Amino acid sequence: MSRPLRIAIGGIHIESSTFSPHLSTAADFEVTRGDALLARYDWLGRPWAADVEWIPLVHARALPGGAVEPAAYEAWAAEIVHGLTAAGPLDGMLVDFHGAMSVVGRDDAEGDLITSIRSALGPQPYVSTAMDLHGNVSRVLFDACDLLTCYRTAPHVDVWETRERAARNLVEALRRGQRPHKALVHVPILLPGEMTSTREEPALSLYASVPEIEARDGIVDAAVWIGYAWADQARCQGAVVVTGTDATATADAARELGERFWAARDDFAFVAPTGTMDECLDTALAAVADPARRPFFISDSGDNPGAGGADDVTFAVERLLARSEIRDGSRRAVFASLVDPQAVTQVADQPLGSPVRVTAGGRIDAREPGPLLLDGVLEAVADDPDGGRCVSVRVGGLSVFVTSRRMQYRLLESYARLGVAVDEVDVVVVKIGYLEPELFDAAGDWLLALTPGGVDQDLARLPYHNVTRPMFPLDRDFTADLTVVIG
Repeated sequence: MSRPLRIAIGGIHIESSTFSPHLSTAADFEVTRGDALLARYDWLGRPWAADVEWIPLVHARALPGGAVEPAAYEAWAAEIVHGLTAAGPLDGMLVDFHGAMSVVGRDDAEGDLITSIRSALGPQPYVSTAMDLHGNVSRVLFDACDLLTCYRTAPHVDVWETRERAARNLVEALRRGQRPHKALVHVPILLPGEMTSTREEPALSLYASVPEIEARDGIVDAAVWIGYAWADQARCQGAVVVTGTDATATADAARELGERFWAARDDFAFVAPTGTMDECLDTALAAVADPARRPFFISDSGDNPGAGGADDVTFAVERLLARSEIRDGSRRAVFASLVDPQAVTQVADQPLGSPVRVTAGGRIDAREPGPLLLDGVLEAVADDPDGGRCVSVRVGGLSVFVTSRRMQYRLLESYARLGVAVDEVDVVVVKIGYLEPELFDAAGDWLLALTPGGVDQDLARLPYHNVTRPMFPLDRDFTADLTVVIG
């Protein structure tokens, strides 16, 4: 009887804005190894995977942030390489990473990582990657992998399905004994995720076409990457990768998807009406006279920690506090949130209801107005699995959440821990881009504020120097090179 397939699993998962002053350190990551790593995947016992020996290496995952400190990246990359070398003969590796990691001093972090992995594995084992659709596919990454796939939804509700697909495709390719054909088309489009939600057109139809293409004879997988807009690197752009058992069908499908993506470029629009922070507040405060439009959510999108923002720009909360109806308590509002462990430590041990004066925010990203004085009352203290020790400071009608760790307030239970039921609030301003599912369902209405920060939605305001040009929408009057690269 032949021996079981032996497949390693590991990766480093983060998206990183090079426009954010935040530095992602080892302390920002959740690291799993051994049985804890394997326990992340509920498909290991399924029939297609049951006779595979899965070799856990190391997996490090963090909330999006700024570029990763070199020492952390190098330590995990070295651990992966050592694990591959020590594992003995391997048939393949499942690389579980995001695709938009930036590391200080590196222009293509995932390309560098996959090069090290391939060097340790040798040329024969197969490599399959599971990625975020906001990742980037450089030529280096494409060349070193045998199978590449990514999420098909934004907001991302198919994360684990994607990882299973990447693993299953790998196992099935190894059992066939035929290295897949692959084709890449780079699409010169650079867009924020908030213009490419798969809940809306044209991304809805573009991604809906992927399963249809994948079902064709000779095709194993089809994937479309929007790319990551907040890193100033040449690899940042749209991409299509198709893998298959038939070379011609694979190349034709990649060309077709790439052309569809490019043809839709002018149809991409923000997933909600946009405006300045003050314009959004004008609309929200007028709208909440209608109970059906409460709670009214406003995305403080430029400092969204879910995309890499520092999570402590105080611009939006300062504009909230400038409103008399919020200051005097006529309207109830929530701001979620500012990361500032120093501020939390200063007030968290005081009795609830105590008056507090604490300066918060602006310590990482000092964009105007910088650190902000909160002169109010301590109304809640809680421990959050994402944000650590958290406090809510009430200033007039506004609850300002301050956290010990960077976090994104995307789940209603996180608000509830600090005593807030959002359906009892007039206005919720949250550092986020498109609303994640729970918030989307809870919102009576919603606007996307084009606020400043490391993940500014107005890409024209960002100082790009290294992105490949021409690039839509930074450039518009050009013909795209949609050459199919065969691997």
